[in-house]
Amino acid sequence: GEGFVLVTGVPGTGKTMLVRNLVKNLNRDKLLIGLMMTSQVGPEDALRLMASTFGFQYLHNDKANLLSCFEQFVIEKAREGRRLLLIVDEAQNLPRQTLEELRMLTNIDVNGTSVFQVFLVGQPELKRTVYSPDMEQLKQRLVSTFHLDALDIEEMKEYILFRLQAAGWNGTPEFETNVFTAIHAFTEGIPRKINSLCDRLLLFGFLEELRMLDTDAVNKVIAEVKDEFALESTDSSTVPAYIPQTSIAIEPQSGSFDERLARLESAVSNLQGTLNKERALLRKAILIQLDMDDIYDGKAK
Repeated sequence: GEGFVLVTGVPGTGKTMLVRNLVKNLNRDKLLIGLMMTSQVGPEDALRLMASTFGFQYLHNDKANLLSCFEQFVIEKAREGRRLLLIVDEAQNLPRQTLEELRMLTNIDVNGTSVFQVFLVGQPELKRTVYSPDMEQLKQRLVSTFHLDALDIEEMKEYILFRLQAAGWNGTPEFETNVFTAIHAFTEGIPRKINSLCDRLLLFGFLEELRMLDTDAVNKVIAEVKDEFALESTDSSTVPAYIPQTSIAIEPQSGSFDERLARLESAVSNLQGTLNKERALLRKAILIQLDMDDIYDGKAK
């Protein structure tokens, strides 16, 4: 391969996952792959990051030496029968000068064969940058472009069912048809949001012992998510701490039977409210643990 491959999409559409799956299927014997996650860097810092990523040594810290050592490294790998692939994630943050530097590096060839290719992965503004008039030379080096759109409702339904079946789902709990409409309306078809909401919905169904997940269930979960977003946007100093109550004392009081019954009903109602809050806190604690497990699993891989 030669030149640039451009992959764009709004956050959460699966760009990074797509690239990682692609990398898994590439022939590592023929290809040396480097992944650059920090993209707010100038041309010289980009070269230093590439040195760290690919593992080539340089003698001096100046740009001329960095370029010379990189070119020598590329030629050595070409003699071993290997090409270099650099994947830049969040590439919308790259300064134009750095993009231009990468373009110049893709001109390196050995015996007329290109030996260095770049995948630029980022949000839609990256495509606008690459296609701007002052980046014409870079645009001419594009060999492929791909944009990841949000899923429509049918694609989203197939996506959810596929993930459930891959996890061993046997049809329980069932999903009411209208649930998918509610999920799509809230998540806008963004896979990351779909995953998060469905995790919460399944946990809600498990704790509530539901065999059917209906619109009432999904709307309760969505309301919880919205409440959390509202709390996060509020100054924590203005939010009173919640102290769970596990019991409510009902002292003997004088009054008519109706008054005592009303007080008892109020106490039961308060206990139910406390139970609901504690269930919500339990769901949140489990979800936080699941998120942490995902983070550590990702690091382990």
